[in-house]
Amino acid sequence: MNGHVKIMRFQQFMEPATTLLSLLLVMAVDSSRTVAATRNPHCGIPLQQTLNLARLVQKESVNLIQTYKASQGGQADVLCEASFKYTPDPNISGLLPWERLLSIYTHLQDFFPHFKRVYEQQMDLQSPESPLLAELDRTGGSRRNLANLISSLYQSLFPNLPIPEPAGGPTTLPSPQNVFQQKVYGCEVLKTYKELVSNVLRELRTLRSKVCRRKQMNTNF
Repeated sequence: MNGHVKIMRFQQFMEPATTLLSLLLVMAVDSSRTVAATRNPHCGIPLQQTLNLARLVQKESVNLIQTYKASQGGQADVLCEASFKYTPDPNISGLLPWERLLSIYTHLQDFFPHFKRVYEQQMDLQSPESPLLAELDRTGGSRRNLANLISSLYQSLFPNLPIPEPAGGPTTLPSPQNVFQQKVYGCEVLKTYKELVSNVLRELRTLRSKVCRRKQMNTNF
C-alpha cells in the first residue's frame, strides 16, 4: 500500500470521527446551558417574559403618542415639543443591579397617577368614542403588568432584599390647568413614559448579560 492510499484512508477515518466529536461538543454545550437554566429559573423564563412585555409596552407607547397627536387637532407637534416639569424622571438610577431594578419598579409606579390624570383630562376634551380614550384604557393593563413582573423578578433574583415602602408623600401632580396646558402635559407624560420603557429594555438586557450569566457561571462551578 503506497503512501497516498494510506493518507486517503486516514482522512476517511478522521472525517466521521471529527464530525462525531463536533456533535458531542454541541450536545455538551446545550446540556450545560439547560442545566444552568434549570438551576437558575429566574434568569430564564421570568426574565424573558418581562423582556417580551417591555417590548410590547414600548410598541404601545409609540402608537399611543401617534394617537394622542392625531386627537389634539392642529398644532399637535408644537404641543408635544413643549416641556412640562411635573413628569417623573425616566432615567434609571443606582449602582448595583438590585438598585437599578428597584429604580425601574419605582419609576413605573410613579407614572400611574399621571396616566390617570391624563385620562381624566382627555375625557373632558374628547368624545366618548375617541380612539385615544380607548387606547389609554386598553394599554393600562400592560403598564400595570409590566410593573408587577418587574416586582416579581426583583423578589426572585434578590429575595433577601425586600422592596422598601415608598418614601415621602404621593406623586406630585400639576395644579389645575387650562386646555393648552392639559394637552402639553398629556403629551409630555406619554413621551417621558416611552423614554422610560426604552431605558427599562436596555437595563433588562444588561441584567440578562451580566447578573444572570454570572449566576450561571457560579452554579456551574
